[in-house]
Amino acid sequence: MADHPSPLPHAPLPRIQALAAADMAAVDALIRARLASDVVLINQIAEHIVSAGGKRLRPMLVLLAGQASAADAGTGADHHQLAAIVEFIHTSTLLHDDVVDESDLRRGRSTANAIWGNAASVLVGDFLYSRSFQLMVELDRMEVMQVLADTTNRIAEGEVLQLLHVRNPDTDEAAYLRVIERKTAVLFAAGTRLGALASGAGEAVQQALYDYGMNLGYAFQIADDVLDYAAEAGDLGKNLGDDLAEGKATLPLIHAIAHSDEATRQRLRRAVQEGDGTAMPAVLAAIRATGGLEYSRRRAREYAVAAEAALAGLPESEALAALRGLARYAVERTH
Repeated sequence: MADHPSPLPHAPLPRIQALAAADMAAVDALIRARLASDVVLINQIAEHIVSAGGKRLRPMLVLLAGQASAADAGTGADHHQLAAIVEFIHTSTLLHDDVVDESDLRRGRSTANAIWGNAASVLVGDFLYSRSFQLMVELDRMEVMQVLADTTNRIAEGEVLQLLHVRNPDTDEAAYLRVIERKTAVLFAAGTRLGALASGAGEAVQQALYDYGMNLGYAFQIADDVLDYAAEAGDLGKNLGDDLAEGKATLPLIHAIAHSDEATRQRLRRAVQEGDGTAMPAVLAAIRATGGLEYSRRRAREYAVAAEAALAGLPESEALAALRGLARYAVERTH
């Protein structure tokens, strides 16, 4: 399969961000307004994680999907609220993930659990989840609540499924992809479907954007997992090799275990079972020897191509070029 067979326009990231800038400013204002609580610790932790920035990719997808499916109508208050809901759900999962993973660094800053402790992080994560449901109810649209209720349930399944694979050297590619589907891809897909729904798009367009979001989620997460073995630590914003230290077998390592000689395979399996971060040099050598990074990048590109293909029936617009651009960005970024 060719990496990028389409001659159609792809917007670069700065152009994508500029296209969404006005809407994103409105979403950021809404997020800050609706984070407010008279419980001071909630404000402190919420401000810490929101001000850490990040790409705000998920809310941006809601807005761009809304624009792409109703280019003439543009986006409005419902899109902004849905984008905020998606970001609240994502942020709550970050708080919970960092506790489960015992992480102390995210986006180059100390995690909330490293500063305030696990209990406070979990509880503020719960606050963000429940606040997202308050925002959903305000929209008073059953189809929106259905999509988001199903999505949050599948995310929770993904959290538990990932837990089952921690320090499990028998995790294979199919099991790895099942975790990605629930932990990452379903929220991308919900965001793009909801953007279309809020624009009044029909089921076929909603489904096309859902398929785009799902494939983009796979591409993004596989590329992210490659960076844990390939990026510069300063670019990554977390500790290089964290996945190995947490006993997570991601695709580069899964590929290496499957394609190494028996002695190397047993060494790699032990590293996963023991969450042995000191084994990183040996693991990197095995990944290089088996072409694990190249294989994983190829798989990510395949999903990115599928994401672009899902958009084929939509009318050309700047927003559509932006969605194609994000599919490329997902697999070409360095952090």
